[in-house]
Amino acid sequence: MIKYYATNVGRGNPRVYYNVISNEEAENIAQIFIQLHEVELAEKEAFIDELREEFKYYPNAKIRVENFEQGPPIEAPIAIRVFGENLDTLRTVAAQIEDMIANTNGTIYVNNPLKTQKTDLSININKEKAAALGVPVAEIDRTVRMGIAGLDIGKFRNEAGDEYDILVTLPKPGKAQDMSVFDKLYVNNLAGTALPLRQVADVAFKTSTNTIRHFDKERYVTVTALVQTGFLTSEINAELTEKLANFQFPEGFSYKVAGEVESQEDSFAGIGIIILITVFGLFGVLILEFKTFKSTLIVLSVIPLGFIGAVLILLFAGETLSFTATIGLIALAGIEVKNSILLVDFTNQLRQQGRSLNEAIQEAGEIRFVPILLTSLTAIGGLIPLVIEYSPLYSPLALVLIGGLISSTLLSRLVTPVMYKLLPPKIEKDTDLV
Repeated sequence: MIKYYATNVGRGNPRVYYNVISNEEAENIAQIFIQLHEVELAEKEAFIDELREEFKYYPNAKIRVENFEQGPPIEAPIAIRVFGENLDTLRTVAAQIEDMIANTNGTIYVNNPLKTQKTDLSININKEKAAALGVPVAEIDRTVRMGIAGLDIGKFRNEAGDEYDILVTLPKPGKAQDMSVFDKLYVNNLAGTALPLRQVADVAFKTSTNTIRHFDKERYVTVTALVQTGFLTSEINAELTEKLANFQFPEGFSYKVAGEVESQEDSFAGIGIIILITVFGLFGVLILEFKTFKSTLIVLSVIPLGFIGAVLILLFAGETLSFTATIGLIALAGIEVKNSILLVDFTNQLRQQGRSLNEAIQEAGEIRFVPILLTSLTAIGGLIPLVIEYSPLYSPLALVLIGGLISSTLLSRLVTPVMYKLLPPKIEKDTDLV
């Protein structure tokens, strides 16, 4: 099943996928990129679930199996951003949010950056005592570096011309130094007298936060999670939003639902203006075409008919009203209007030729139905490959167009003639016709 794979140790993979940001370098991380042979989506999801279950309790490691998916470059589908200045309280609230997400059905790989704290080696210098003994702070720093990591004091060149760094340090009992090294370190004062390091400094371990992030100058932490196979991100986010609304945050603390919710808000921020421009644009073009408000209203009456089929096919396919699906709705309105224009315009022409209202409606419906049907079937046939191949990015758009064309083509056969009968536009008969 595996076609290719590549590994990176000490850092993440390069940006092999457009919406996946590379990880920073670190000693304790590694990534394996795997490309599978051509398999069905269901088979691929089953393989991913199998790997997740196998590595779920792997000792001394946290292993995440993720699928490369289309979409915006977000940190995770599920993300709750908690804001607050007090770091200890922020850590407590983040732990509570972590438990909330973990106890929500459908979440996996919950990550709380504040859960794990790093341990630092703290050298507390008694500056007053060091000054009294004439020991510079820089000398203490240099001595500690020499004892732990070593000091690079120069280079050695052999007869062949090869150069080697000269590193001065204390002998190590094993692969690394232990705390006993600080009992062996001495610092020199300005007079050249060697003094024990312990006499002017205390050495101890202390915990600290790995990273402290700020958003709009406010300290925050983001608790994230992925979504299990078979669950919808929108439903999980809706459930979490309801839980967060009932959660009692400490004074001065707030939250924001990020991840896919924030991405959708950014994507749909200008969609309302686009829809208004589209509607007024259609109105303007149709009024210029027919020069009557009634004809324009009859033509536009088919738009809701397409929305019915678009929504139903999304529900049937288990898709959400994503950004691309919304773009499909806007495109669908233009396609529907085109078909309706053909019918209404031909009806007006028949009335100009002397047909009665009922005769014009019946004849136009009979003559124009087949061309409109063939036009819709051609468009649907061109969209079917996008649905069969299934892309999370483009397939919802194709589904919206297919469902909308089916419902509007069938329902407009009934609705458009009825609307024309109820709102017959004023037509002047052509006196030049014999």
